[in-house]
Amino acid sequence: MENKAVTDELPGKGDYTILMFLSLIWGSSFILIKLGLDFFTPMQVGALRIFIAAIAFIPITIYKRKQIDWKLWPYFILIGLTGSGIPSFLFPLAQQELSSSIAGILNSITPIWTLLIGAWIFKSRITKGKLFGVLVGFAGAVLLILQGQELELNDKLYYGFYILLATICYGTSVNVAKAKMNHVDPTLLMSVSFLFVLPIAVVTYFITGTHTVIINTPGISEGIFYVGLLSLAATFYASIVFYKLVQRTNPVFSSSVTYLIPVVSLFWGVLDGEAFGIYHVLGMVFILVGVYRIRK
Repeated sequence: MENKAVTDELPGKGDYTILMFLSLIWGSSFILIKLGLDFFTPMQVGALRIFIAAIAFIPITIYKRKQIDWKLWPYFILIGLTGSGIPSFLFPLAQQELSSSIAGILNSITPIWTLLIGAWIFKSRITKGKLFGVLVGFAGAVLLILQGQELELNDKLYYGFYILLATICYGTSVNVAKAKMNHVDPTLLMSVSFLFVLPIAVVTYFITGTHTVIINTPGISEGIFYVGLLSLAATFYASIVFYKLVQRTNPVFSSSVTYLIPVVSLFWGVLDGEAFGIYHVLGMVFILVGVYRIRK
């Protein structure tokens, strides 16, 4: 089956506001994952994250059940797996050994994969503006994180491949959503997609003994709070907003939110007493220029 070229819409001022909002939520998600890992294993964090979000989506699925086109089930499954299902496990696995800063910079590869996958599979156009924006934005993210950070990867670089795989998943998800599901209500899109990945979360939940940990661990309510906030804010709510942005604009612009995530990480670092210098300013300028150029 041939794929028609994906058409893009130029972002408006409101879309930039949404992009900033998403970066604030997702930029804080790395901290929540880190805090959740103090109480659960990576697989348990992933299972809980999907499980809680999927349960939150069920009322929407029931309410809008008559609007569901079940012929689109392969795309619902693909978006569910690549948009949240698989990455929800990959990030906790990576953050066993990698800091939030390194996780943030590796996550910034997402727009590159989005651009390449869109052009290769979905025949979307690679304009000079998009290509330039992707490269400049990524350079800004690298500059922002490298300054003032001790990147002691050493033998831990292996864990970065988990995030690399997650960025490929994200790049796939946004392109599928734009090319195949652009007519579907974002709330319905996400609710049905999570319905398909819920069984994976349930099986993992019991296989990893998450229920036993919750029952027998003193003070576990704190860990549940962190993962619950991660699920409801960064997965449930933000995913609806994000896919609405994908439909309103284009996959590459939407995925450029990952360039802004390190800015949020820097904000948390400053609050924690970390240094702030000229290279941080230059990094943020690069990022903003890149995001603007991606709209071209």
